[in-house]
Amino acid sequence: MATGILSDDIVGLPATTVREAKERVGTAVKNSGFDFPMRRITVNLAPADLKKEGPGLDLAIAVGILEATGQLPEGSSHGLFFLGELSLDRTLRGIPGVLPMACALGAIGKATLVLPGENAREGALVEGVFPERGKFG
Repeated sequence: MATGILSDDIVGLPATTVREAKERVGTAVKNSGFDFPMRRITVNLAPADLKKEGPGLDLAIAVGILEATGQLPEGSSHGLFFLGELSLDRTLRGIPGVLPMACALGAIGKATLVLPGENAREGALVEGVFPERGKFG
C-alpha cells in the first residue's frame, strides 16, 4: 500500500480543526485499505469567503480524494452530501450541527445526506433529506 502526505494545501478559509483533517483523513484512508496518493494534494473548500469549522468535512474530503484518484468510480458521489469526522481507525464519529445543515439541504430540494450512524436520526427530521448511515472503508 502506498503512503502519501496531504500537504497543508487546504484552502478556502479553513479553521484549525479543518486543517487538522490532513492527519485524520490520511490515516483513515490508509487504515481503510485504500492507497493514499504519493503526490501533493490541494483541497479547495469553496466558497473561499466562508469560514469552515469543525471536523465534519473529513468524510467529504476523503471521498473527494478517493474519487479523484480513481479508487471510487467517477461520479459515484454525485448528489450525495457527506458529513462526519473520521477517526484514525477509520470509524465515523458524529458531529454537532447536523440539523441546521440538513435544513439547508432540505431547502434546496431532495438530497441524500451520508452521516455517521449517531447523526442519522437528527438528519431524518428534515423532510426531503434522505439520510444514509455512512461507513468508511
